[in-house]
Amino acid sequence: MPGRAQPEAPASPFTPASLTPTLPLQIAERIGAAIVEEQFAPGERLKEVELASAFGVSRASVREALRHLESRGLVRILPQRGAQVTLLSRQELENLFEIRAVLLGLAAREAARRPSASTRELLEAQLAKLAASHEQASAYARASAAMVEVLAHVSGNEQLAEMIAGFAQRIGRYTRLGLASRERRARSFAQWRRLAQAIAGKDETQAEDITRRLALENRDAALVEIERRARSHNASVLRKPAGARPGR
Repeated sequence: MPGRAQPEAPASPFTPASLTPTLPLQIAERIGAAIVEEQFAPGERLKEVELASAFGVSRASVREALRHLESRGLVRILPQRGAQVTLLSRQELENLFEIRAVLLGLAAREAARRPSASTRELLEAQLAKLAASHEQASAYARASAAMVEVLAHVSGNEQLAEMIAGFAQRIGRYTRLGLASRERRARSFAQWRRLAQAIAGKDETQAEDITRRLALENRDAALVEIERRARSHNASVLRKPAGARPGR
């Protein structure tokens, strides 16, 4: 009828934004990876101008990236002094690996509960990458981190996988220290191989036990390396002649 209000058109369906990482997040990932591999040393200052020039971006993008890294515990932003790589901490190391042991143990149990052919293929493919990188510490550490991602994925628990990914870089600094020696990497690889076998064999208890043991062995090896560094630093300080300026 004339004058009657027309019904409103139905609301358009929700269209999610692109999930492509923003530029600051991409920069944060690159800087975070460099911190994990100690291209930036613990305690080193991160200069916005130099980073902006290196990436070919604005200082605002670098500043936002550094804030992301601060939320991950990799960087500390100090008033009037800028960003600084956080120092390695024995207490943080112990706390992170306790959490990692629980989360990865649960992921392994979930994966062993219902292993599929694709699960076995993914684990075997990543085992091959671990074996190929055995002689090089940094490459093995990266392959080990990728193995953790695979384990989180095949657990089938998205929320658990998100939690594990959430502190991957933060704990990666310590994991790398724990894999510094060839003997330690050999032990690590043997444990990962046993874990893959336990998951394929649907042995939930053994899969969880192996994963917890792997995490705690990494913790202990990293603690030894941190203590070795501390002793070396203290000895270096004591050897400096009286009155010598720092860095001279």
